Amino acid sequence: MTTGHGTTAVADLRTDCTADADGRLTFVLRASSPTGRLLLRLRPKKGQPEKTLHALDLEPAADGRSCAVLEPDPALAEGRWDVYLIPEPGAPRQRLGPGLLDLRTLVDGHLRERPSPVAVRVPYVTRDGHLAVRAWLRTAHVEVEGVRVRARSMTVRARLHGAALGEAPAVRLRLRGGGGTERTVVPVAEEGGCGFSFTVDYEELAGDAGRGNRVWDLSVVVDGETSVRIGRLLDDVAERKDIFVLPAAVIGGATLRPYYTVDNDLSVLTEGTGP
Repeated sequence: MTTGHGTTAVADLRTDCTADADGRLTFVLRASSPTGRLLLRLRPKKGQPEKTLHALDLEPAADGRSCAVLEPDPALAEGRWDVYLIPEPGAPRQRLGPGLLDLRTLVDGHLRERPSPVAVRVPYVTRDGHLAVRAWLRTAHVEVEGVRVRARSMTVRARLHGAALGEAPAVRLRLRGGGGTERTVVPVAEEGGCGFSFTVDYEELAGDAGRGNRVWDLSVVVDGETSVRIGRLLDDVAERKDIFVLPAAVIGGATLRPYYTVDNDLSVLTEGTGP
């Protein structure tokens, strides 16, 4: 079956993938002694042509199969990378299915300090059952280590990677599409490190419940001007929006719920009763 862009879908062509703590990914094809190359394609935005491809040579593995290694450098651009096999020069590329995904080294990734740029790769299975890699590449990143939701507030523990908090950091909650509307919270820094915590008073975000749904995006402002998004990237979960559902709270006529976006960033949804 051809799926476009000279791509052939092969149902039984599966690939094991192992991640290590340095960001290296090793792909081992389950097919017997294939030749050719692996191709990683950065999935283009809707309506846009594909632009970024990354090819890997296949080499014999110890068990007679073939493998390809994606080294930590160069870092992958941020986005979703689909994985294909090109069996021979000029042949249609074949979309690969997932075999065993060994992501054990990624589970405690938040415990390791990350230099700038913060580069993350997480192999995962797409909704249509294919192998892909979710990549993030950011100058700095704030990793959520815990969220505690109370009746009228939430408290977040987090750690900054790839930058320093500076002397007067601030947590900024910016209303998406709100013309620059924002709230600020002063974080409490941990002694001798880049860890900190902050508490968001839901009264500050509820506002006029009759204005319909609103989204507040969370970031940390360091050195007085650089904004670093808050999220959770440093583990083995490529898509956490529908997996990690945080509790909601009701303030007046509004329901507020922190949630992870499609990019695993942390935001707060305010659902009003009006249009």
